[in-house]
Order: sequence, then C-alpha cells, then structure tokens
Amino acid sequence: MIVVEDLHKSFDGTPVLKGISTVFEKGKTNLIIGRSGSGKTVFLKSLLGLFIPEQGTIIYNGTPYGEMDDEQQRELRQKMGMVFQGSALFDSMTVEENVMFPLKMFTNDSMSGMRDRVDVVLKRVNLTDAHKKFPSEISGGMQKRVAIARAIVNNPQYLFCDEPNSGLDPKTSIVIDNLVQEITQEFDITTVINTHDMNSVMEIGEKIVFLKDGYKAWEGSNKEIFRTDNEAVTSFVYSSELFKKVRQMYLEERN
Repeated sequence: MIVVEDLHKSFDGTPVLKGISTVFEKGKTNLIIGRSGSGKTVFLKSLLGLFIPEQGTIIYNGTPYGEMDDEQQRELRQKMGMVFQGSALFDSMTVEENVMFPLKMFTNDSMSGMRDRVDVVLKRVNLTDAHKKFPSEISGGMQKRVAIARAIVNNPQYLFCDEPNSGLDPKTSIVIDNLVQEITQEFDITTVINTHDMNSVMEIGEKIVFLKDGYKAWEGSNKEIFRTDNEAVTSFVYSSELFKKVRQMYLEERN
C-alpha cells in the first residue's frame, strides 16, 4: 500500500502538484489520469522517489519515505518494478538478457538460478520462445510483455507503469491491460498506472485518481466514474461520442 498525504512539488517556483492526498491499495490496479500538464508524470516520478516533494509525505507499507535512511531507500527501490512508456528495452540485449538485467543488478543469484527465474516470468507473460530474440525482432506488444516480465522478475511489492499501452493497437492494449491486472492480483502488488487510455480506465480502473492543474479533482472506481457529476471528469472522460453513449446506456440500465 502507498499512502500519499498533502503532496506538493514545484519547479523553478511554479507549483505542479498542489496538495495531493490519496491511497493506492495492494492487489488493485490504481490509475492516474488527467490532461497533459495536469501533473501525472511528476506525481508518478515522486512515487518512484525520482522527485522529492517540498511538502507532504509518501508512505510505503507504513514507512514514510522521508524517514528512511540511504540503505532503506535502496531496499525500497529494489522492491519497485517499472514498465516504461515505449518499453525501454536494451536493443543490444536479447529478450532473456533484458529480463535478467535487474537480477544481475540487485541479486547474487547464480546464472542457472537467474535463467530459471527468467523462464518463469517469460512464461507468465506468454512468451516462451523469445529468449534469444532481440527487441527489433519482435512486435510492439511482445516488447511490452518483455518489459512487464523485466519489471516483475525481482518479485516487486510495487509496480509502476507509464502509459503501458502507448503505440499499441486496441486489441493488444486489452491484452496488456488484462495481463497487468492479473499479475497485480496474483502477486498482491501495489500497481500504479499513468495512462491516457480511457479503455484502460473502463476495463481495469479499480481505483482512479483524476488530476487537474496539479490538484486531485476526483477519485473513485471505473463503476463510480459513470455516475459522477464532476464536470472536470465528465468533460475529460466523455469527450468522445462513444463514451457519451456508453455512459448513457449505463445510466439507463441503472434506472
């Protein structure tokens, strides 16, 4: 679980995060949404410890980040998995080597032990015959699955995803969404996803935090988002005619 209390972050005197408080629960897919410039990326990087807020507290499983010493912060980073926008695989490494990279960085496992662990996570993301291929030899969806395998290879307590469906077709995006949700529930991970994809919001948004101009403008589930009258949320989520129709159908069914 991650608890965020009154988080503030500025750059060159310009406030970007303005007093955000929320809770990201274990075993749930927690989504951060909002327009470009709303503070989503800064918020995600603050959760990762890449940005240090001027005010507020981020608490990881009961321990505030600001109270951790260097060793505790290092241990926390080892418990974090990250899926980057665009996958961010090493072009010169095979799939197996990409997934093994965190194990070499953070463990003292034997080579055979690391290969066994790589086999397990590649099988979990439905990639059993890609070990020796290079990123350029596999599709974008497969690259994303490799990135997920790499993110979970160290059994993280926290999984962060930055626009995991960026550049993917709708069908592949659904596959990635379902995979992330399954892994989150299966391993009881605290998963936080920064996304623009409204299909992800509707499909796997168990907890949604909507940011506007650096503030938390709304939070709730993908079911509650259909019922909200929050104008900032409805104008963002239902900007397309398709989602307007979906919401109307939902409300009519409820009535």
